[in-house]
Amino acid sequence: MAGIDSLTGALGDVRGKRVLVRSDLNVPLDHGRITDDGRIRASVPTIRTLAEAGARVVVTAHLGRPKGEPDPAYSLAPVAARLGELLGADVAFAADTVGPSASDTVAGLEDGQVAVLENVRFNPGETSKEDEIRTAFASELAKLADAFVSDGFGVVHRKQASVYDIALQLPSTMGALVATEIDVLRRLTHEPARPYVVVLGGSKVSDKLGVIDNLMGQADRLLIGGGMVFTFLAAQGHEVGTSLLEEDQLDTCRSYLARAEETGVEIVLPTDIVVDTAFPSGDREPRPQVVAVDAIPADSLGLDIGPTSAAAFAEAVRSARTVFWNGPMGVFESDAFAAGTRAVAEALTQVDGLSVVGGGDSAAAVRTLGFEESAFGHISTGGGASLEYLEGKELPGIAVLER
Repeated sequence: MAGIDSLTGALGDVRGKRVLVRSDLNVPLDHGRITDDGRIRASVPTIRTLAEAGARVVVTAHLGRPKGEPDPAYSLAPVAARLGELLGADVAFAADTVGPSASDTVAGLEDGQVAVLENVRFNPGETSKEDEIRTAFASELAKLADAFVSDGFGVVHRKQASVYDIALQLPSTMGALVATEIDVLRRLTHEPARPYVVVLGGSKVSDKLGVIDNLMGQADRLLIGGGMVFTFLAAQGHEVGTSLLEEDQLDTCRSYLARAEETGVEIVLPTDIVVDTAFPSGDREPRPQVVAVDAIPADSLGLDIGPTSAAAFAEAVRSARTVFWNGPMGVFESDAFAAGTRAVAEALTQVDGLSVVGGGDSAAAVRTLGFEESAFGHISTGGGASLEYLEGKELPGIAVLER
């Protein structure tokens, strides 16, 4: 990861300066309890580096999707407490974003101390579509700082006040986390080591259209699993029962299959599926059944790739020199339907080359299934941002820094 040298190269000596850090602290909460602190842990290196260099660090972030006003369910208070535990130091918490509490909290910081502002999305200016409104809110944030460090990769694809507009108002640079993410993504898109395998899962084909389009010209193999596979199977004429199906994407899937055949890119679909007659829930014992893809019962839905497919996917991953994985192979939260996702994750730990877990549910699956994060080449903190980069889109939060 980038250290203080890269930060001071852009910002100069930060001792005594108020440095506003946009982190991604959007962690899952269960009645105020953090159930996965991965994003908080990922934010620590940049914050610690700045604090050790004597900066007065002011962290801003969002949690969930409040409607532009305070909502206790989305307070960052428990996140600030966990950040303090990870830093091994007290972290001050401001009860508002740019109001009296924020001003007083920042004014009370000494060199090397850290404060967290309340959820930035409690202010409607953060996500406004109106440039003037976002700019006005960014100006209020800018009053709290002398410099800005963008370190929330999970939001750099958003044109929001604390991501984009603030960088136009303060001396700005990217933090260690964002710098690492961009470096890894560039390795995926600029002369990747081959064979290059992409594993895509998750619910919907429509969520991955852009990335499939772009990667068809770059990857050697695309392995398709998760809920999105059933639209591909239906496009081939298979019965998919009550599985997730996007009928409006059938022609798109047919076109991808045809294009792959023409260009020599291999699209690998499962040959067997784990099905059940109902989605897993707490009031019913799962009854998984393995069937061939051409024998899915009309009253059943697919919930994981089958064991033969899992083995084939794992072998394809292990034989690659570059792998990008985004989206679980099944409903990994249920043990009965986690084997496909587990097989892919295990194979990624054995890749002789670059293995990238593309954030979102994939990163959650890795942690839920008990894998050591250090076993993977890189675990992204931003699923949506990673996908948009791989689609070839400009990320506003990166473009503004590079200007």
